[in-house]
Amino acid sequence: MLAQDGPLVGELRAAGVETTVAPLAILRRGELSPRGLLRLGLRIAASTGLAAGRGVSLVHSNTSVTLSGPLAARRAGVPHVWHVREIYTERIWPVYRTVLGTAAALPCVSGAVRAQFPDRSPAVVLGDGVAVLGPPIALAIPAIPAAPASPVAADASAASADPAAVDGPLVCTVLGRISPWKGQAVLLRAIADVPGAIAVVAGDAWTGQEHRERELRDLAATLGIAARVRFVGFVPDPRELYAASSVIVVPSTRPDPLPNAALEAAAAGCCVVASAHGGLTEIVRDGETGLLVAPDDPHALAATLRRLAGDRGLCARLGAAAAADVRARYAPGLLLDRLQALYDDLLTGRD
Repeated sequence: MLAQDGPLVGELRAAGVETTVAPLAILRRGELSPRGLLRLGLRIAASTGLAAGRGVSLVHSNTSVTLSGPLAARRAGVPHVWHVREIYTERIWPVYRTVLGTAAALPCVSGAVRAQFPDRSPAVVLGDGVAVLGPPIALAIPAIPAAPASPVAADASAASADPAAVDGPLVCTVLGRISPWKGQAVLLRAIADVPGAIAVVAGDAWTGQEHRERELRDLAATLGIAARVRFVGFVPDPRELYAASSVIVVPSTRPDPLPNAALEAAAAGCCVVASAHGGLTEIVRDGETGLLVAPDDPHALAATLRRLAGDRGLCARLGAAAAADVRARYAPGLLLDRLQALYDDLLTGRD
């Protein structure tokens, strides 16, 4: 069951997975009003009957604090698994934690996520499986053609024909939604202290938050680096970015649970530089498979990028080590085996 229509619905149905689209009852502060509670009740009624009607053995809820999952499981009389993919910072977190604690199991995508729960809770670490999009790539940025077909290549056109050379530009890419806590501004401030380096900002702001990109463009102009910053928007195939980048930077200013931006880039053989908190410290082994820097510290990030600009061999070694390490620790098969084992434990003796 998915909360809204979209590309995933078609992909699941094409794979033969029975898929239903229905509004889910998600617990948000905005629902704590008479009208919001009525809307919540209608969504609960619409989404909880499926489990009982289909005779399911288990209900598995994903990410947000949705009331549809636990109530559907209770109505069907089956175990409820609540997959936790967030590090909660809201004041309402104690309420969230109480609701989440009603689940039979709480698989968490990282140890940083698991740390939010007391030891006696049913929370366990169950890392994601990484989507490997292709073989590890060479970290040297290929020559940019005069009339590139790719918008990424076009926006990275300032790169030299031989950026693998020590004196070539260091292309530093940040992927993800444009948001203050994703740290795009931290990267721009760092780039100002890395002579000749290029920053590529890949991603869009949420609808209604378009001013975030304008603020970044204004910051680049204020820092005097507008000519060295490329805004390329959302890029469907990140392999284009990997091939055009020297370094993938994940400068989150608050703890990130287990960002795919770091996982997928590392699996592709990229050199990853990331903030030293949250799930990033579990993905990146500092000095072995990437480099960690103090969060929200442009000066520390700039120092690390200057180091890499002068040692492209280090970029290559870290990227190669990351590909081997992340592909092994976050292999999709491991996720499936561990998830099946969790299901088996919950269902033993129920038949």
